[in-house]
Amino acid sequence: MSQTMKTSLTILVFLFFTPAALMAASEGELEAGFINPGYHTKPAWFKESFLDIREDIEDATSENRRLMLYFYQDGCPYCEKLLKDNFGNRAISGKTQQHFDVIAINMWGDREVTGVDGELTTEKSFARNLDVQYTPTLLFLDESGALVTRLNGYFPPHQFSTVLDYVAGKKEKEIDIRSYVAQQAPAEASGKLHVEEGFLTAPVDLAAKGEKPLLVLFEQKQCLECDELHLDILQREPVRKSLDQYRVCLLYT
Repeated sequence: MSQTMKTSLTILVFLFFTPAALMAASEGELEAGFINPGYHTKPAWFKESFLDIREDIEDATSENRRLMLYFYQDGCPYCEKLLKDNFGNRAISGKTQQHFDVIAINMWGDREVTGVDGELTTEKSFARNLDVQYTPTLLFLDESGALVTRLNGYFPPHQFSTVLDYVAGKKEKEIDIRSYVAQQAPAEASGKLHVEEGFLTAPVDLAAKGEKPLLVLFEQKQCLECDELHLDILQREPVRKSLDQYRVCLLYT
């Protein structure tokens, strides 16, 4: 390689990794692309926080919401499941955004955190002081910064949604969490992807033209509404006949 080519290559590398270029990439892009391949992308609606928990509580309270601390670690399969099956569920996502500010905290991270007591520490020390031993762990705080309840480990969507109702409704003033969940007896999704005779499934060319309009249904495994659609609504003859005017496609998310 000539000296000119080496110089050009050095300049190119330097330009690519300048601080400005690195700052232009989001934390998720850096972690996913450069730092840790086990990184799981968080929902865009998670709060961007300076990790002063006192300020986060004030912000949440001013919007009539409560604070949820989500402790995670890269490469955690149940963290990925929480993000995909729970926060990926439209009903749960909507409920969470309405009633909570969610802050993600790396169990092994080194970012500075200011706790409710005003003490400055790091993510990993903060997690250790709160007895976070595995992930995901979720802590729900009230308006004074006191712990309402915590979820150690992964909980399926039907139970998770009930806990959200408990904390959002400030039910801790009336009943303990275990009794509340037992009273509600939340229904559990089947965890199955449904298949309907005559419906299109992937791979399918959504741009292809046909004699009938295309109706696309996006579904996922952990979805009570999807179960109801297939096991009840689509079994009704008037509903089924009304779909004859469409090409119906099922896409699984």
